[in-house]
Amino acid sequence: MIDLFISAFVTLFVVIDPPGCAPIYASLTTGASVQQRRSMAIRATLIAGGILIFFAMFGEALLSFLHIDLDSFRIAGGIMLFIIAIDMVFEKRTERREQRAEKIKATPEVEDVSVFPMAMPMLAGPGSIASVMLLVAKNNGLDRALVIFGALLLVLALTLAALLAAGPLMRLIGNKAEAVITRLLGVLLAALAAQFVIDGLKASFPSLG
Repeated sequence: MIDLFISAFVTLFVVIDPPGCAPIYASLTTGASVQQRRSMAIRATLIAGGILIFFAMFGEALLSFLHIDLDSFRIAGGIMLFIIAIDMVFEKRTERREQRAEKIKATPEVEDVSVFPMAMPMLAGPGSIASVMLLVAKNNGLDRALVIFGALLLVLALTLAALLAAGPLMRLIGNKAEAVITRLLGVLLAALAAQFVIDGLKASFPSLG
């Protein structure tokens, strides 16, 4: 169970990327008060958590309803995560997030960023939804699902802490350190994504095993 918790935690932490979300959140809320920033951070984390838990619990049933095989989703999810990993290594993901943040800032009537873009797609995006679905589908049993949910809650708690401390955190680690961390996490995510694809291919084509 400890191995499962660590694996789920590392996967979700890398995909959700709390350190990477902090500077974006700081730039989106520059004109907000401390109370407003705190409220939006809490709201964004809760909404993202609700979305991820929903897909973790009912995502497999949704796939079944759409006649999509779980192994096909595992392969597709692994490829998606691998693309995210490449973007992280070459800093394309951060660049896109910053561009999205600039678009939001350029729209004066948009004040509350908790739902968009923070909850979706930054926290509960395609990569994190795919990850939590794959983790739960791969580990049957209520006890194992609870371990995964525990890892998810810990990642969300760290994400909330990162958002609340976004300003001081950015001053502490600096842009260069944040870029190094993002690249290292990207390499780790690439390996995890490759494992998802390998598992899906082995299940779909038993002869490969």
